[in-house]
Amino acid sequence: MSLFKAASTVSLLTLASRITGLVRELLMASVFGVSAMTDAFNVAFRIPNLFRRVLGEGAFSQAFVPVLAATRAQEGDDGARALIDHVGTLLAWTLVLLCIAGVLGAPWMVWAMASGLQPQGFDAAVTMTRWMFPYIGFMSLVALAGGILNTWKKFAVPAASPVLLNIALILSITLGAPLFARHGIEPIYAQAAGVMLGGLLQLGIQVPALLRLGLLPRIGVRWAAIRTAWADPTTRKVARLMLPALLGVSVAQISLLINTQIASHLATGSVSWITYADRLMELPTALLGVALGVVLMPQLASARAKQDDERYSAMLDWGLRLVVLLSVPCMVALLVFSEPLVAVLYHYGAFGDEDVRKTTLALTGYGAGLVGIVAIKVLAPGFYAKHDMRTPMLIAVAVLVLTQLMNLVLVPYLQHAALTLTIGIGALINATWLLVGLLRRGSYKPLPGWGRFALQVIAASALLAVLLVWGAQYFDWVEMRGKSWQRIGLLAALMVAAAVLYFGALWAAGLKLRQMLRR
Repeated sequence: MSLFKAASTVSLLTLASRITGLVRELLMASVFGVSAMTDAFNVAFRIPNLFRRVLGEGAFSQAFVPVLAATRAQEGDDGARALIDHVGTLLAWTLVLLCIAGVLGAPWMVWAMASGLQPQGFDAAVTMTRWMFPYIGFMSLVALAGGILNTWKKFAVPAASPVLLNIALILSITLGAPLFARHGIEPIYAQAAGVMLGGLLQLGIQVPALLRLGLLPRIGVRWAAIRTAWADPTTRKVARLMLPALLGVSVAQISLLINTQIASHLATGSVSWITYADRLMELPTALLGVALGVVLMPQLASARAKQDDERYSAMLDWGLRLVVLLSVPCMVALLVFSEPLVAVLYHYGAFGDEDVRKTTLALTGYGAGLVGIVAIKVLAPGFYAKHDMRTPMLIAVAVLVLTQLMNLVLVPYLQHAALTLTIGIGALINATWLLVGLLRRGSYKPLPGWGRFALQVIAASALLAVLLVWGAQYFDWVEMRGKSWQRIGLLAALMVAAAVLYFGALWAAGLKLRQMLRR
């Protein structure tokens, strides 16, 4: 499977995940609106998500996938299977202990993340954290399965599994919330039950795919099996690589934790406004950055293991061109067209006019750094594939300090919008720093044609901006609340026109899109 076809497969399945995710958020906004209880759920859900991103999809994947790909390239499938069994055993027992600790320590974690919650919201957040914390166990094992399948170039199942979480949460809103209400239980608690169901379903769908390949990890239950797993030098290498990766990934999550803490002390609803904006921002981030990162990581690691530096650099070049080609127009859209997007997707039921305005401000802040947010997903694997976890970690620490210094200056004036703007600016700094590092080491040598390519993208994006500014100002998207289908149709028409204009302008400027993608 070619890199572009693999990336397209992941992007399409990720698109399905994000569409169902937006449906989920639309229903959540319409049914629950923005309140102290929605803030409580968002805080509670962020806690297991924080650990998942740090341990499961973060440090673990960054350490495990390059080592697994290199082991397979050097020792064959038998060596890779032994590594899978050993890592699976240690991961499973670590997760059991972590989940027990998380359930017991829920009050302290909620206080550390959002001490400014109202008493009712704080208590609800603690309860929902205890319900949802085992979700990290499911999702860390999903990350293990995904790393295995991606290394064997089986991208479909890992990319499709997040759809199941969204379906579970949609059912929890439409069926679970009314059921809880009839029994005198706070309806928002149904979302916590939906999260647990979604985690179980995502893990379950991985098992048949692993069985077909004969790669289902054999988890050792005896002490001897655990000792054997830890004695394996390759397994210890994964653990050693996880330490700097853990700190590097933790930096981003620490930044999120600090921002959530700050938001909990601002106007009620600030956590929710940022969360709704975050969901919209994740659509282009996942479609572009996550898809490319998932596909490139094992291929870069394999090229590195075979000492194929030319292929290694060429894959980075290809990934970065796709980042520029697709994330720049998305950035333009978030900067000048945020209000129509927020209004069409969220402006129903309990989600009011003021909520549209506040969420729009937060989304615009994210838009300022979208190119950086996406580019990091391609640039960081360039270091991880060479088993260099330290450099991205040090850069992330420096960016965290800069981000929080910017928060000190901007939050008093911009309130919650400052928290997303500083994340965006920090991502641009982070991506630039990573790029310079790869260039200085000679790991990445840009292929010819970047100057002309950049001018083509900038010119096409300028035309796109003109169209979207007109569309945002000519129509009153908030006042059209009662005309839902007309508003949806108008947005769809403008999106299609924007895509035609952008890619048509690139074609007119001489960009050979098909040739670039196939390269």
